[in-house]
This record gives sequence, C-alpha cells and structure tokens, in this order.
Amino acid sequence: MSTQTEPLKRTVTPFRYDIVGSFLRPAALKDARLKYKNGEITAVRLKEVEDAEIIKLVAKQKEVGLQAVTDGEFRRSWWHLDFFWGFDGVERTIVDQGYQFNGAQSRPETARLSGKISYSSHPFVAHYTFLKGITGDDVVARQSVPAAAQFLFELDRAENKESTNALYPNREELLADTVKAYKGAVLDLYNAGCRSIQFDDCTWGALCDEQFIAIMEQIGVNVADYANELAQVNAAVVAGLPEDLVVTTHVCRGNYVSTYAGVGGGYEPIVQTLLGIDNYSGYYLEFDTDRAGDFKPLRFLKENQQVVLGLFSSKFGELENKEDILKRIEEAKQYVDLNRICLSPQCGFASTEEGNHLTEEQQWNKLAYIKEIADEIWK
Repeated sequence: MSTQTEPLKRTVTPFRYDIVGSFLRPAALKDARLKYKNGEITAVRLKEVEDAEIIKLVAKQKEVGLQAVTDGEFRRSWWHLDFFWGFDGVERTIVDQGYQFNGAQSRPETARLSGKISYSSHPFVAHYTFLKGITGDDVVARQSVPAAAQFLFELDRAENKESTNALYPNREELLADTVKAYKGAVLDLYNAGCRSIQFDDCTWGALCDEQFIAIMEQIGVNVADYANELAQVNAAVVAGLPEDLVVTTHVCRGNYVSTYAGVGGGYEPIVQTLLGIDNYSGYYLEFDTDRAGDFKPLRFLKENQQVVLGLFSSKFGELENKEDILKRIEEAKQYVDLNRICLSPQCGFASTEEGNHLTEEQQWNKLAYIKEIADEIWK
C-alpha cells in the first residue's frame, strides 16, 4: 500500500493533466487529404493545409492549458502504420480485411516487409521539427510513435508472417534490426530537439485480453514468452538514450471510430513484464471501463515512475461524473501515491484519420473538464 504525501507540481512529462496525442481532424484537413488522394492538389498544397491546421491546433492546446502538446497526428492516416512505412524495407500493403473491432472493421492496410529492415531517415523527423518550431518555450513539444513491440506485432500478423519469416528465418536478426532502426529514428528526433517521446503500444492490451490469449494458445504460442520477447525489444530501444530525453509509453485496448477491440481483461497477467521495462518515466494506462480491471496491478509500479490514469473516454463527448472519477482515484491511491498519478483520456481522439464519434467542441470540453478535476486534486 502507498504512503500519501503533499501534492507536488510536475515539471516534466507526464503532467497532472495530460493527453495521449491524436486529435479529431478538422474539415479543412480532411478535405485537403481527399483532394490530394484524388490528384486534385499537390503534396506541397497538402502540406500547407497541414501546417496551418497544426498551428491552430497547438494554439488551442495551449488555450485549454496543456503543458505538453502534439501535432495531433494530423499528417498521419494511422497512429502506427505511417511510422512503420517510414523505415527502409517496409512497404504499405493492401490486405483482404482490416483490423476487427467491436462492430467495426478498419481499412484493409498493413505494413509488410519488402526487404531487410534498416534506417536511413524518417519523415517524422521533419514533422517534429515543424512542431518544435511553432510551440515556443512555454510548453513541451511531444512526439508519439508506435512502440517497437507494435511493429513486431504487425509483422507477426497472419497475412505478413510469410514475408517476415522469408526475410528473417533467424528471429534474433529480426529483433536486432528492429531495435537498430528504432534507435536511429529516436536519436534523429532527439537531434531535432525532441525531449519527450511517447511509445504507443496496443500489444499489452491484447496480451491480457482473454479472447486473444485463447486464440494464441490454440495456435501453440506461449503468451508469457511472447510478452517477454516484446518487452525485451522495447527495453532495448529505450536503453542508453540521452538522459534528458523523457520516455513514456501508452497502452490501449482499441480505439477506432469509438469502438474497442477484444473482450477485455485486467493487466494482472502481464503487469510485471510491462512495468518491468526499465527507462520508462510514465505509463499511460486505459482505465475508462471495467474492461481494464481494477487498480491492483499498479502495486508493481516503480517508485520513480508515474501512472497516467485514462479514466476519461475519448470515444464519446459526454462528460464523466466527477464524483465517480474522484472515487476511482481514491481506489488507485490504495496502490500508488497520489504524487505518482496523472490524468488523461484513455486514448487519443482520432487514432486513425476517421476519428471518434464526437465533435471538436466536445473534444475540447472534455479536456477542459479533465484539467478542472486535476486542478482540484493537485491545487
């Protein structure tokens, strides 16, 4: 059980009132992306629209009091695939069906190997450079990328497994090349001025999902061994990075057009593996529904780490009941000190460019509401 202390002010990410990163795409951006896809405007014109909308987004994030801001992932179609496609040896591929969510299926795209994985440069570095150049010194410009474990998870999908195994009959070589490519991208982002990076990682939501565990067991995969492998890859990526680079990670359980993935299950089966990864300063964990279980797994959080409780849903615009939120924070305090707790939505508002089913006004109202509660707790 934790010992409570007086509230302390956070000076680095994660902050008491925080976000995961993605925002609803404004109409002007959606229109420009469609026109570009149809060949009606040039890439230069699309970038001009993206730049203008990101400038407005950063201003809005500051207006609602955020201390860490992102570009809203406005230049991406997916929260993860666009990053994977930036590596050498990886190509965008159309498949027979998309990712399956509760009552919805995504566009049928994936990242598949066309050669050995390597790193020469990445478009996200230029994206970050623009963000850093417009934020000023009063907020942190944070970069979110999918975790290395998520990359392997994609390469291990049934429709990608053949090409992955053909190019990498030696699994250890695949892991080594993945780590090397990731480190190259992270260090380039650091050299561009990034001092706060967040690794988004849905693998852990799957690895404690009862349905997914059953499927893995049916095909003869030991879930515990697979979890250890993914944790080792993540740990290798974040080992030895510059000391002034704050590294956090976000765990999601599906966030597509306001739906979720799997049937759910608490963090207990994988929590020691997940929280055992060194060099993460904070964990953004989904806790907005009972699908994530109780807070007991937080007892394994290291003393030097923060947990960002995703108690608010980015899937709908209605505001949560404040008393319910405060009650849940009290429950969490049984296992972790209040000074190691922060608040945020459980995920971004638009993990893909389609976005969740709420309005931009509701999006900003929800963030203002989270800040209101955070200010009440950490005066």
